[in-house]
Amino acid sequence: MKIPRETLAIQQAAERLADIFGTSELAEDSKLGVRTIDSQMWDAAFSIRGHCFVLQWKRSGSLGLVADAIRQLRMAQSSFPHEAIPLLAVPYMGEAAQKRCAQAELPWLDLSGNARIVVPGIFYQNLGHPNRFRRPGRPESAFGPKGSRITRRLLMEPSKAVRQHVIASSTGLNEGHVSRVVGKLLEAGLVAREADGIRAADPGMLLDAWREEYRFDRHDVIRGHISAGGGESLTHSIAKILSKADAPHAATALAAAWLWTRHAGFRLSTVYLTSHPSAGIKEALGFREEPRGANTWLVVPNDEGVFDGVKFVDSIPCVHPVQAYLDLKDHPERATEAAAEIRRRLLRGYDGL
Repeated sequence: MKIPRETLAIQQAAERLADIFGTSELAEDSKLGVRTIDSQMWDAAFSIRGHCFVLQWKRSGSLGLVADAIRQLRMAQSSFPHEAIPLLAVPYMGEAAQKRCAQAELPWLDLSGNARIVVPGIFYQNLGHPNRFRRPGRPESAFGPKGSRITRRLLMEPSKAVRQHVIASSTGLNEGHVSRVVGKLLEAGLVAREADGIRAADPGMLLDAWREEYRFDRHDVIRGHISAGGGESLTHSIAKILSKADAPHAATALAAAWLWTRHAGFRLSTVYLTSHPSAGIKEALGFREEPRGANTWLVVPNDEGVFDGVKFVDSIPCVHPVQAYLDLKDHPERATEAAAEIRRRLLRGYDGL
């Protein structure tokens, strides 16, 4: 389904608002009208059952544009009467953008059937509806296997602007590919173009947007079992054997989180390899392929960029904390806790730059 033009979209958003309140009595508020704040037109103001909503429509629910809309609506609020309630409407609101709206206490709805409106006397939440406006096939994303090298490069030095030709040379991508991906990131409001290059507009927001699209199962994951006493000793054993076999590797997810932070104990050890393990390496590891009850995941990534920023921690090569944070999204055990600790201790500046 195509995203409707702005006039029709605002009308549909108004109809959704009326449905949520269980009434057809929704009228445009002539006392507020449409105003210009920070060079933006606020699209409509409606009165419904004693509440006055100031609505802004965004053609995309991308995290960057939603964060920008939150900023604009908060600025607009100061010019409206105290009783006016800002409301954001988009075609589809993704999970990361939903969380950003919740943090900002901003009511929102989308044209796919989702909404969260918490105002005096009203608590309405309806989530879980799929995106009605998704295009057929897998759309080209700024966070594809190769394109994500650019985001990773920017997040490894979040306060630094980098010229596109430098990004190209450091990531092994051609300049045309870099230009296309940067264009998508700019359009989504996730990066900023400055005099000395491209920089993450808000590193925490860029990381959240990438994480929302990231799927660990797009890598080739070989699940199995190795006899060992626990996650830490298992990881050390795997690293020792792979190093002896000259097999490039890097720990990630729970194992990397433990090595980086020493916070959340673990059983499952996940290790990236540059190629599928040979029968000889499996034998040396004592690896028995068996998904059920697996304590070892040997992973061949869908792009070699996962190895960018690898560092040795306690003599074990570990992926960059950004990569470990992403991979924890789709892991079991104490993965949520481990990810929060990485974010708090190793990526703490991302949300404050």
